[in-house]
Amino acid sequence: MKKILQFITWPAIAGILAAIALLQWYATSRPAALPSATLMPTSFSAAVQRAVPSVVNIYTRKRVPARPDPALDNPYARRLLNGGQRRRERIENSLGSGVIVSDQGLVLTSHHVISGAEEILVLLYDGRSGLAQVIGSDPDTDLAVLQIELDGIQAIRLGNPDQARVGDIVLAIGNPYGFGHSVTQGIISALGRYGLNLSTYEDFIQTDAAINQGNSGGALIDTEGRLLGINAATFLRGGESTGIGLATPVDLAMGVTQDLVNYGRVIRGWMGLEVQTVFAPGPQGQSLRVTGTHPQGPAAKAGISEGDIITHIDMQPVMDGRATMHQIALLRPGDAVEINLRRKEQNMVLQVIVGVRPEPRR
Repeated sequence: MKKILQFITWPAIAGILAAIALLQWYATSRPAALPSATLMPTSFSAAVQRAVPSVVNIYTRKRVPARPDPALDNPYARRLLNGGQRRRERIENSLGSGVIVSDQGLVLTSHHVISGAEEILVLLYDGRSGLAQVIGSDPDTDLAVLQIELDGIQAIRLGNPDQARVGDIVLAIGNPYGFGHSVTQGIISALGRYGLNLSTYEDFIQTDAAINQGNSGGALIDTEGRLLGINAATFLRGGESTGIGLATPVDLAMGVTQDLVNYGRVIRGWMGLEVQTVFAPGPQGQSLRVTGTHPQGPAAKAGISEGDIITHIDMQPVMDGRATMHQIALLRPGDAVEINLRRKEQNMVLQVIVGVRPEPRR
């Protein structure tokens, strides 16, 4: 009997050990399960509910000259009207969106939404409304800051565009075609878009979330309801949307806001340089040729001359001219910048003390 039990027990134990070894191998060799954070949520309602009370609809009124009557092209008609007609004006209404960025009633929007407006009405999500005052406007980034005097307003939470990735889900909130608060969904299609000639300083977030007329100045948020950007424009071809929307990153927008509140204008770094991108063989591939300097500008004072080839700024290889001017504009007056350049066959390193970009002549 004892021999029979031994005959049965050892194979059973061996089988159990083999099963345990097989389970351990399977557990360690199969692909790890995706973390729950990467699973697609079934709804973005929570994010929208956090953000939408901070998004406002903007309605503006301004006077514009009336179009001349084509009948006045006829000299007899002009004579009948004593040489012409009185210059008349008409009232033009337009719409857009904005985002409350402080509990003190500061509202970020697009410059083109409120440009030239004589009256700006802000409508909150809860139905309340009030007239807005323009704190400041910056055409170079197409941003403007308004102030509203309403109680119980809610500022939006700010996100971090530096942590955004291509492929991240985003939501656009605004007032398309006057429909009122509307939400569309898409992904981040690209980061750091520039060279589109939409504004002087460009660093756009590109998205395929629908951005239509009236969405300008509205919010581009992440799936937590945090503000990533201010919706700026949509690319149209033949009058039809192409699925390309652009938003100004919130870190750039808040820097503009702070300057407009503190100084009434945006303080930008300036070197007094005009440059042109030049391409050359080698690992860097491109440099900047100095095509001109302001006589009293920081670059000229540091010894930079027309014809110099700039290769690095603060040890960083230069990009094209537009991106480099944007990089310089983000510096503060008084910052010291190291410039690597070639002059004929000589390599040089010069230090430039950044100045204040002069205000454009009006």
